[in-house]
Amino acid sequence: MTRRQYAPPRRTGADEPDDTGCTVLHVDMDAFYASASLIDRPELRGKPVIIGGGGNRSVVLSATYEARRFGVTSAMPMGKARRLCPQGIVVEPDFTRYSQISEAIMATFHAVTDVVEPLSLDEAFLDIAGAQRRLGRPTRIAQWVRDTVADEQGITCSVGVASTKFVAKLASSLAKPDGMIVVPQAEVLGFLHQLPVGALWGVGERTEEALTRLGLRTVADIAHTPVETLRRALGDVAGAHLHALAWGRDERLVVKQVREKSIGSDETFAYDVDDPVVIHRELLRLSDRTAARVRAAGMMGRTVTIKVRFADFTTITRSRTLRDPTDVSRDIYATARSLFDALGLQRARIRLVGVRMEGLVERDGAPIQATLDEPEHGWREADKAVDQAGARFGAGAVRPAALVRDRDSAPRSAAAAAGAARAEASRSVRSRFTDSERDKAAREASRRGEAAGAGTRLTPPRGGPRVTPEGGVATGPDDDVQVVEEEAP
Repeated sequence: MTRRQYAPPRRTGADEPDDTGCTVLHVDMDAFYASASLIDRPELRGKPVIIGGGGNRSVVLSATYEARRFGVTSAMPMGKARRLCPQGIVVEPDFTRYSQISEAIMATFHAVTDVVEPLSLDEAFLDIAGAQRRLGRPTRIAQWVRDTVADEQGITCSVGVASTKFVAKLASSLAKPDGMIVVPQAEVLGFLHQLPVGALWGVGERTEEALTRLGLRTVADIAHTPVETLRRALGDVAGAHLHALAWGRDERLVVKQVREKSIGSDETFAYDVDDPVVIHRELLRLSDRTAARVRAAGMMGRTVTIKVRFADFTTITRSRTLRDPTDVSRDIYATARSLFDALGLQRARIRLVGVRMEGLVERDGAPIQATLDEPEHGWREADKAVDQAGARFGAGAVRPAALVRDRDSAPRSAAAAAGAARAEASRSVRSRFTDSERDKAAREASRRGEAAGAGTRLTPPRGGPRVTPEGGVATGPDDDVQVVEEEAP
């Protein structure tokens, strides 16, 4: 069982809870990915909606509460979710949209206090000790956050208000959906001791089974068990940790947002793959995606790590630390491919691969060793141009030609098919021009460019990016040619 399956414990008093000293808020969006996906699709509200990929090997990212009533949960295999909820409506995730909403939510949090500790895109701790004089009591601040998120983003959130992070997070999970629970300092033990042991942080199925064998079924049972008994049963660290939580002790402070320690991407294949060409292509895609995220974060990394999961779910990782930090897609891919090839796999069936950059440092302060033969404009400048094109025309507008062929031959979603139709319509319109009209338009564009002093052409040295006669951006051998596709406005 999860904490969200437990009902909030009964309060001993009938009056409004005293929030004095309750300066920690835990704010958690309700079914965030599902709620965000329905903002632009209001016709799906009130229906069982499952967010995730359409294939049976995909996993559930989120689900509406209507779908959860059938037993659908996050991280569940999509095939199982479909069996539990055959009437469920599967919606592809839109991570760009989720990131935009998350940024707006975090801005709301920062309007309250600068001491915000995000845990993910959709939840965070807030220390509001310094905001009470300006905004009022903790309960009032929590309600303002809930109202603002609902009004500005169109989704709901649940809030736990307490004096410690542990109790605040537990309270928010019990308040779902769209609720708020305040746990006064004087009522912490009464709040905790009514709960089953599975409600505590760190108690999974195995730990819960071990506690049940000891006859411990409630948090009160753990609290009144000698800590040495818990240590012998669960280990020194886990035993002492659970004993402290059972008494409401949590010394951790809310800390401001820290930089990510690593950035990466992974992909589960629709079916087990043993073709190294396909795997190399997927490593290229993941390296490209990871490098773009590293650059967007203003970071560079020194360590490239790959993850390989086989058909039997055995998972291995391999890493290599580079001499200098990098954010260049080509460097990351070359290292990732080398790590994979070094495994010497003989047609092993692979379920998932991933690429991750670690050892991240700020790009502005990263030490980069220049070489004597380094060109003035090279791969880093090419990546910047790719990022600019992606910002203007959409992610994937510029990509390696190997991925263009892969995408064009792969099954596409309805949205992708619609985009292809728009692109085809654009090409159809452009094809109506006669040769003479094209020549006239080209001469006119050239004249305007010369008159404006524009049209500065960058001719990189041999081995660097170059424009191909077909209008693509060649960044190396044939498989590295990158193509820009334009779609109709």
